[in-house]
Amino acid sequence: MLSTLEPKIGIEKYHSNILSTIGQTPLVHLTRLSGQHDFSVFGKMESFNLGGSIKDRTAFNMLSQALASGHIKTGDTIIESSSGNMALGLAQACKFFGLKLIIVFDPKANVHTEKILKTYGAKLVRITHEEPQGGFLESRIKKVQELLNEHPNSHRLNQYENSANPETHYQTMSEITYALHQKVDYIFISTSTCGTLMGCAHYIYENRLPTKIISVDVKGSVTFGQKEGKRLIPGHCSGKPSNFLILDLIYDIIHISDEECIKACWNLLENEAILCGGSSGAVISAIEKYAPAIPAGTNCVAILCDRGERYLDTIYNKDWINEHFQDIKFSHRLISDNH
Repeated sequence: MLSTLEPKIGIEKYHSNILSTIGQTPLVHLTRLSGQHDFSVFGKMESFNLGGSIKDRTAFNMLSQALASGHIKTGDTIIESSSGNMALGLAQACKFFGLKLIIVFDPKANVHTEKILKTYGAKLVRITHEEPQGGFLESRIKKVQELLNEHPNSHRLNQYENSANPETHYQTMSEITYALHQKVDYIFISTSTCGTLMGCAHYIYENRLPTKIISVDVKGSVTFGQKEGKRLIPGHCSGKPSNFLILDLIYDIIHISDEECIKACWNLLENEAILCGGSSGAVISAIEKYAPAIPAGTNCVAILCDRGERYLDTIYNKDWINEHFQDIKFSHRLISDNH
């Protein structure tokens, strides 16, 4: 028997194209995590974007602006440095807009991501050496420049310096404040290029909101002036200082270890049935660390940047964890013999 229920008022009957589904991701009350504290925690579910991450927003916005300005045109080639989500976001958008794509990546990229990129038709160029200063990231950027010189009608969108990157996240922050009627007391945001961080920060500043931004970085990242160190989980942190960062707009900074990222990912899966990526684990871990300083009755938002399927061979693989993090002790409840 067919249901007689009518759809909710205001829901679009259809989208104009596949890329128009990007954004307007759900904000979910993490009730079990909130129940451990006297404040509320909400997760901004960026895994609901078309390609599964917040970088879909950035890729789409950068490409749309470049096309509208005439800087690039159909048939041109985009060459970009990425080992993960930005590459996937660009792949789907370039396919739709009729653009060729070359991605320069490094050994941290996982096999699952490579397969998806190849399916979209992207050409992959792997970097195998690290620069003494800047590591794999700097090596990738240098290779991008070489390829730009070799390929006619090629362009670099440059997520590390393109103002369209942080501008994208005015919309992200707008969605969050709308959902919570502007009562966002704390927001925890992981860092990489700092595009998401600073886009949200500028929105908060320009709208004179009382929201406190807690920046979540990984130990070994140089974003906030720390010495570069070994990091195994891709998708957040950086080996190069950000061109967007304005420290005065940030309330506080927390550094999380790879081990803490992994544990928080598993706890989020176990308690909220959310399979997320490493940066999401970092922000959840940061909330736990920061909890003693968070007043009762407040609303905290964690931007959960991507889905966890791309980490099945790492974060969610018991053998990989045991190989790289021998000191991590998990309960049988969190990692079973099936993983």
